[in-house]
Amino acid sequence: MGRQSAFAPVAQLIDGAVRRRAFPCAAVEVGGSAGPVWSHAAGALSYDGGEAAALDTVFDLASLTKVLATTTVLMRLVDAGAVTLAGPVGDRLAEWRGGDRNAVTVADLLEHAGGLTAHLPFFRDHRGRADYQHAICTLPLEYAPRSRSVYSDLGFILLAFIAADAAGAGLDEQFDDVAGRLGIADLRFRPPAAWRSRTAPTEVDPWRGRLLRGEVHDENAWALGGVAGHAGLFGTAPAVGRFARAVLETLRGRPRLARPETLERFVRRGRVAGSSRALGWDTMLVTSSCGRSLSPAAFGHTGFTGTSLWVDPVQDLYVVLLTNRVHPTRTNEAILGVRPAVHDAVVRALTRGS
Repeated sequence: MGRQSAFAPVAQLIDGAVRRRAFPCAAVEVGGSAGPVWSHAAGALSYDGGEAAALDTVFDLASLTKVLATTTVLMRLVDAGAVTLAGPVGDRLAEWRGGDRNAVTVADLLEHAGGLTAHLPFFRDHRGRADYQHAICTLPLEYAPRSRSVYSDLGFILLAFIAADAAGAGLDEQFDDVAGRLGIADLRFRPPAAWRSRTAPTEVDPWRGRLLRGEVHDENAWALGGVAGHAGLFGTAPAVGRFARAVLETLRGRPRLARPETLERFVRRGRVAGSSRALGWDTMLVTSSCGRSLSPAAFGHTGFTGTSLWVDPVQDLYVVLLTNRVHPTRTNEAILGVRPAVHDAVVRALTRGS
């Protein structure tokens, strides 16, 4: 069986999910360090019809921002000696003070083990860095640092501030440099107006009173001007795929994103009891969004809007799945069953097509 025909079941699975209204549209790319091997787009940008999805459809990547932008920028700062993983957060942010948090490090925030709660609606009465930094740094901790891991947007908001101070440039500027070096045009914060016609809409947001299209879905990222450590990136499936290839190339010894040993450290599962978290990245569990067929060395991340990236260095494989499942409302969670099924189907297709 040819490789392209082997992927027909994957296409059927995604097309069926569109028909069942798991999401209005999707774009997927599968590949390895040598390049993409299969891609597919399905559905229309909105349930109301309109433009069909294509591989150049732009999606709000949501929390993929954490690994594509924030984690990558911090890896580069670690390599440059501008940030140390063991460095206390209080050495970077003066407002981070208190006996319960003095020992929290940059690595703890990256591993979601710094004691911070998962999410708070600061956007209701806060705007900009000064407001957010004060609110998060003075927030009572939810648990003893490193005693467990609680996935937290708040820690990544602080990590972006740390990265900006260390480099003397905003997270968006630093990531633009990364994307430029990799030759990735369709991956950035605050997308230009010219992208809007090919951007998949997200939610009809009651807070802002409008349909969001080309405007960051996450409210806290919006209150931070569209550039935040936890959300804000927009991009296409091929653009995310090109980033994934840079990850695989780096792990194979070519320093495309960072020193290979630095990336290896960042994708290695930490030592927090009961946690699957590495530094920024998540790692493979059979109960995770990547299904049961990736190797134990796989790592990846998801985004609230319906996006995901998983990378398996053992199989030299990446899978990009981008959707706008929050359109027109975030209450639709049907994607939770689709994600693992897609990844398992991809591995079966590769086995049949090899």
